[in-house]
Amino acid sequence: MLVIVNPQATTVSARIERLVIHALEGRYAVEAVRTRERGHATELARGAAQQGFDVVVAFGGDGTVSEVASGLAGSATPLALLPGGATNVFARLLGIPRDVIDSAERLLDMAGRLEPRRIDTGRVGGRHFLFAAGIGLDASMVARVERRPRLKARLRQHYFAYAALRSFFGEYLLDSRRVRVEFGGRAIDGVTVIAQNADPLSFFGARPIRVAPRAGLESGTLSVSVLERARLIDLVTLLPRLFGAGAAGHADVTSIEVQDPVRVVALDGPFPLALDGEHLGPFEDVELAIAPRSLAVLR
Repeated sequence: MLVIVNPQATTVSARIERLVIHALEGRYAVEAVRTRERGHATELARGAAQQGFDVVVAFGGDGTVSEVASGLAGSATPLALLPGGATNVFARLLGIPRDVIDSAERLLDMAGRLEPRRIDTGRVGGRHFLFAAGIGLDASMVARVERRPRLKARLRQHYFAYAALRSFFGEYLLDSRRVRVEFGGRAIDGVTVIAQNADPLSFFGARPIRVAPRAGLESGTLSVSVLERARLIDLVTLLPRLFGAGAAGHADVTSIEVQDPVRVVALDGPFPLALDGEHLGPFEDVELAIAPRSLAVLR
């Protein structure tokens, strides 16, 4: 077992790390490595798959889990989780306890009978994602949150909500950067694109935030939602849907299910991109795709 630890994750501490690793050593041959920089977790996971590790554990938040998954995608080596982030969306999607001690006990119970399940991942270029890729408002919010890690750790979902409102009013309401979404010979222009291979998109406390309820980890399709305009009325009318049945059917949202790649092209300069809650920077042209059954996971 290789345990990849992000020591900067919201709820990871040296003490908890020692306790968890010591517990796992009771049932597994454990090697633990701390990440040093962005992308390091992907390199470690890819190397572990090549070396034939029986399982790779991501100990951190959704960004760490996503990087590890990207390194394991296409291999037979399963991914396991020890949640250490602020929201832990993917762990909650799989039904894994958010408490790291409880999730470690779950791994201990699996010793000697690992039964991985294969799921779909999304893909942007060579990077895989586990539940969502966001372009526009979603990615701007993530970038704003990442600039203030202490507030993220202290306020959690409340700071995400604040960052989303600041991004909407400060960057999109008056001067939206538009993009064009191209698929199957069609094109849709909009200000925000969210591609999902799982539902929900995120959580506000215990409440799921739903954009594309039809998205699923084993559907073989990518659910793409395009917000065509950013107006105050959209904020007012979308919010109840996000905490209810989802954005599909809203007058300014186009929702599609695709098996073939979707291209997103900037119309007004580079757009921000985030994968699984991790901001990757500005882009002008990306391709979103689904990679069916590409990842083995333990749940």
